Amino acid sequence: MSKVVSYVRSLLLLEMLSGLWLTLKYLFRPKYTLMYPMEKTPMSPRFRGIHALRRYANGEERCIACKLCEAVCPALAITIEAGPREDDGTRRTTRYEIDLFKCIFCGFCEESCPTDSIVETHIHEYHFEQRGENILTKPKLLAIGDRLEAEIAERRGADAPYR
Repeated sequence: MSKVVSYVRSLLLLEMLSGLWLTLKYLFRPKYTLMYPMEKTPMSPRFRGIHALRRYANGEERCIACKLCEAVCPALAITIEAGPREDDGTRRTTRYEIDLFKCIFCGFCEESCPTDSIVETHIHEYHFEQRGENILTKPKLLAIGDRLEAEIAERRGADAPYR
């Protein structure tokens, strides 16, 4: 009996009629358009945008060149080279680059970092005008981190109970 019922339903095209009814229902409702540059949509506090490198309160960079973020990156977007520091001989990064064309903004680099050095900020509005601007170098990443340190710390504090 169920085969007969399904055959009759397929002949009546009930699924198509329900879809057309839904379209007709929304056709006469007022449309909502967001005027993007002037109006912004609400953003999740856990949004993952462009990357930043953080420093300690004394100004020393947090990255210890453990290369965990490079190892865990599924898109192979992070390149790190390490070397000893001149003053105390500890290991630090000499080259830290992130290719934003390769990056899929998964957040694995942020999760794997033992010193909370690499973070993803809320910035999603960025563009490139020249070739090579898609690669964020260590000075660019540190500059972003210095500029947004207060906001990054606030967002990390708000997200701490969920980690």
